[in-house]
Amino acid sequence: MIPTDKTGYTAHASACIDPETTIGAGTRIWHFSHVLSGSVIGKNCVIGQNVMIGPQVAIGDGCKIQNNVSVYKGVTLEEGVFCGPSCVFTNVYTPRAFVERKNEFLPTLVKKGATIGANATIVCGVTLGRFCMVGAGAVVKKDVPDHAIVAGVPAVFKGYACECGKTLDFKDGKRAVCDGCSKTYLKNKTGIQLEESR
Repeated sequence: MIPTDKTGYTAHASACIDPETTIGAGTRIWHFSHVLSGSVIGKNCVIGQNVMIGPQVAIGDGCKIQNNVSVYKGVTLEEGVFCGPSCVFTNVYTPRAFVERKNEFLPTLVKKGATIGANATIVCGVTLGRFCMVGAGAVVKKDVPDHAIVAGVPAVFKGYACECGKTLDFKDGKRAVCDGCSKTYLKNKTGIQLEESR
């Protein structure tokens, strides 16, 4: 890794960083990756090998983007998002090589702490909720609620995940205690929420 002057991030010599980008301190950018102009990457991110970001993409602090991922214009990653190897984002719903559709880009929002598994496809125009978990190879065509686990083609709801990533078991149908970190969650009509400390 080669430090970049006065910025606090590091990039491999083979990486291409376009002008007019903002990259936070502590971020590492690996072999053959390309950050296009107008993109903003937060602090302490890991950008794997052969990743393309932008143009004009926003990535929050502490994100990890594994090898062979393209984050296209219209995609926003909040802080702490994990993108597994070769996961796919799109930004046009009905692409044709011979029809210009840049004015039809649909925004995709990936909220804080979400995980996208390897080889999953996120069809444009959806929101992935906070701390949700998208299974490897899934195809997501609709919004995913906070903490939801989805998998399959097309992706369907499978359960709920804790902030730490462990699957939650609502044994009584209303309350779950995480086996990993002991956080307690309550189920309601719209999903789940962290139980406030007493």
